[in-house]
Order: sequence, then C-alpha cells, then structure tokens
Amino acid sequence: MLTNLNILVLGGDRRYLEVIKKLSTSNANVYVAGFDKQHFINENIKKIELTKFDSTKLHAILLPVSGTSNKGEVLATYSDRPLKLTKEFLNKTPKNCIIYTGITNPYLDDISKERTLIPIFKRDDIAIRNSIPTAEAALQLAIQHTDITIHHSEVCVLGFGRVGMTVARLFANVGANVTVAVRKSADIARIFEMGLHPIYFKNINEIAPKIDVFINTVPQMVVDSDLIQKMNLETLIIDVASEPGGTDFKAAEKRGIKALLALGLPGKTAPKSAGNIIAETLLPLLNDNHNL
Repeated sequence: MLTNLNILVLGGDRRYLEVIKKLSTSNANVYVAGFDKQHFINENIKKIELTKFDSTKLHAILLPVSGTSNKGEVLATYSDRPLKLTKEFLNKTPKNCIIYTGITNPYLDDISKERTLIPIFKRDDIAIRNSIPTAEAALQLAIQHTDITIHHSEVCVLGFGRVGMTVARLFANVGANVTVAVRKSADIARIFEMGLHPIYFKNINEIAPKIDVFINTVPQMVVDSDLIQKMNLETLIIDVASEPGGTDFKAAEKRGIKALLALGLPGKTAPKSAGNIIAETLLPLLNDNHNL
C-alpha cells in the first residue's frame, strides 16, 4: 500500500486514467493536473492547478509516456489549457522527489539533474508487455490497409528487439510468411529456431519486390529510398518505431506507396490494458523507492 505517499500525475492520455485509478485504490494521495475535463469520484484524487500547487511535500511526479517536449510541454488529453513542467517547479520539490516518465529527452534530463529521473519504458518488463498491444495494433492496421488476407501474405519485420520479436510471432501465428531483418548472427539463429525466415539488413533489397507488408520497429532510417524503390507499388509500410520512425515517408509518398507512422498504438487501441501495464510497473517501483 502507498499510504501517505503524495503523487502528482502530470498530464497523460486514456492510459493514465487507469494509472490514477490504481494509485487511488492504493491509498496514495493523488494530485492530478491536466485532467480538467475528467470527473473523479475517489476522494483520494484531487485536481490541482500546477501554478498554484504547493509541491514541497511531493514524493513522486508521474509524467506521460511521451514525457515532455523539448520545451517542457506535457501532453494533457483531458485539458484545453497548456501544461508545462519547468525547472522552477521541480526546484521546489523535496530532493528525494522522484520523476517517473515513459521516455526522456535533453530538456527533461537537464531540469531533473538534481532529482532522480526514471524512464520506465527503458525497462524490459514494461517494454516487453507493452509490445503486445503494439503488435495487435500493427496487425489491425495491416488488415485495414491491405486487400489481402494476412494468412499466407509475405510480411517483413525490421528489427528483432522487444517489439520486433512480438510482432513477428503474432503475424506468424495468424499464418503470415514472416521474414525478419537483423544485423546479428545470434538473432539469425533465434529467428531460424522460431521457424521464421531470417535475413540480414544488407540483403533486404533482394526480397523487397515480394513483400506485402513491411513493419519497421527500428528507430533509425532503415526503410530508405533505395529499399522503397525496390518495393511493389501495393506494398504497405507500417512504422511502429519511436518518432520520427525509420522510414523515408517522402520517398514512399513520391512512389505512391502507403506508409503509416503508427505512434502510441497501445494508447490508441488498447488504453485500458496499456494503462494497467504501466500501473503494474509503477506501483512496485513506488513502493520500493518510497518506504514511508
């Protein structure tokens, strides 16, 4: 239980409604900013205005999956008012106040230098579990944006990390012929062991003409103009990598190939499940890091 823990939830989307619910039932004192349009029944949840809030007794600040922008702006789906996390605000919090964010950036790193900053999406436990709704959403997009069955289609997954592995397995389970592009020989062996088709990145241009769906999970330019030139005009590209993705979208548009930058899929297609994944990671962290 998180009794007597003072937590500020600063912005967020539908996923964070689940996080707030879980926190409030754990007896934490939950303060929320950026939820003006949302009604909360639990008396442990208190709406606040950030500029008027006394942050001197905070134990934790929870930021959205996207953290902040490079100017400190925070996503607030349930508010029309801008929300910003500043160094001045953080300086008023206790030294032991911990900031939990999905991902970080130079701005957030800089203003948090004198506090502990934990980017939870770097953790294997949350990233692997979060890959499930990402993979399911990618499958949904593939079904919506092609005129063929996924069963027996030719699918190429770029990357074999935490997301790539789950995507490859799911598409194979629904009957696609899945090729996975990687750089490491150990990954080649693992893909072969899984009954899928491994290929090195340097060779993907050779198979491009026969691929129906490319799914990129690598946050680097891997679906470049050269690869796009080799693709069939009916090929679909789904890029689930972190912004700005790893696809030359201008080259795809110029050639007439549909390319989707599919960011934040778990929050869009399975927000309740994705929110529970975040909450089930955060609660033990909060309990371990704040023994009151």
